[in-house]
Amino acid sequence: MNSSMHYMLAAAFLLAGSATAGCGSNDEPAALPAPVDSGLPDTGAAFQCGYRSAAHTPQQSADIMQEIAPAPASIGADVPATYFGPSPSSVNPNLVGPLTLLKSGVIDFANATITLPLYKGLVQSTGRPVYYILTDTSDQGIADELGLNFSAKLRFANAGPAHGTDASSPPPTLPARQAVTMAADLSLLFENGTVNFGPERMVTAGVAPNYFPPATYQPGSVGDANYTPIVYVRDQGVVYNAPVMAYGVTDEEISYCDGKPDYAKVHDKVVAICPRDGTVTLRLTSGFSFGKPVLYLSTDASDPLPASIEQATLAPAMQNIHVGGDDSAFSPVERIFSVANGPTNIGDGKVVNPQRQGLNSALKGEGSPLNVLGGIPHVALDYSPLWDFNLWVWTDAAIAKGYRSRLNEEFQILGMAQRGFLTGPGGKPFGSTGLIVNCPIVHRFL
Repeated sequence: MNSSMHYMLAAAFLLAGSATAGCGSNDEPAALPAPVDSGLPDTGAAFQCGYRSAAHTPQQSADIMQEIAPAPASIGADVPATYFGPSPSSVNPNLVGPLTLLKSGVIDFANATITLPLYKGLVQSTGRPVYYILTDTSDQGIADELGLNFSAKLRFANAGPAHGTDASSPPPTLPARQAVTMAADLSLLFENGTVNFGPERMVTAGVAPNYFPPATYQPGSVGDANYTPIVYVRDQGVVYNAPVMAYGVTDEEISYCDGKPDYAKVHDKVVAICPRDGTVTLRLTSGFSFGKPVLYLSTDASDPLPASIEQATLAPAMQNIHVGGDDSAFSPVERIFSVANGPTNIGDGKVVNPQRQGLNSALKGEGSPLNVLGGIPHVALDYSPLWDFNLWVWTDAAIAKGYRSRLNEEFQILGMAQRGFLTGPGGKPFGSTGLIVNCPIVHRFL
């Protein structure tokens, strides 16, 4: 664990006090009625305890539309919704309106999942098969052709060749793995990097009301020292985001076309996986980007804490990615913002607080932490699926004055930090924690 992580945990534990077992990762979730004041139809029970390693309970219930979907424009108007024209985004994706960004997948909005193409390759160092997805690329043309996200910043996620133009002798600490395209079947041959899906994911929340940081945690999948989802394909000169979904198994061993996969063999975000059809269905997470509600996919993290909470793979090699530079020249990252002590639901949790947000709320089992992402495609030019994790804490003074609320865009957060209403954990300066999470953007609602 790096020094930044030690600082983050130490400071967070100061917030939580003693951290004995709270909501156990092996507990059965207690079903609660749907929120009584949501104003929307009852779509099923929520989970008070959202973490069971055996069942891999989703981070959020299927009724996420209650929290992030925009209201129809017809509210308060003299005409019904059918009289309104199409969203401006249907004419120009840079304008307001819903837009699917990861076009290679099919989104199930009711269940907050996406079904993506499942690719199969080979790891050269072990001779074993690897199954992966593609979400982002550094090449605009390939992004358009395959329906992937374009991220110019991904070029900086590869340290580049140490000798020659084909990266034949890369330095040992490249942030990106190396691969080549195999002529026989056009699949990728990865130089190295494996993932062990055998560990059982566990997250035990801290003591109420400070559920974050968790008392105990363990990621459900762990990459070796060489594994990173970022891959530089040398013969193409292109960087891809290619998170691994399964490794060292046969098609038959992970054939869960109808769901209920074995999480000792596949990524914890998998809902269904079908090598026969070349597809995998994954759970999505809700959040915001510049005030726009969004869905994104969390697949990997550089440290056990976010990997455990996000149901992601621990990818230690991601620590080689430089953080703190944000939009400066040659920076491969964009910022993601998360709050430790944001508002939680009201009373016993049966009444949804429309200001709900943060890691306390998520570990309490109330749903997504509703993190705030920086730039995404068609909103900004600086999108990267590699997010520099910025954790903030509302100050006691801000809480006393009633300022604690849901924040949904980057400059709103930065303004609050500038005015001293929020800080880093333990009163430390606001900024990077030194952690990286891999979260490809999938869809925006506005």
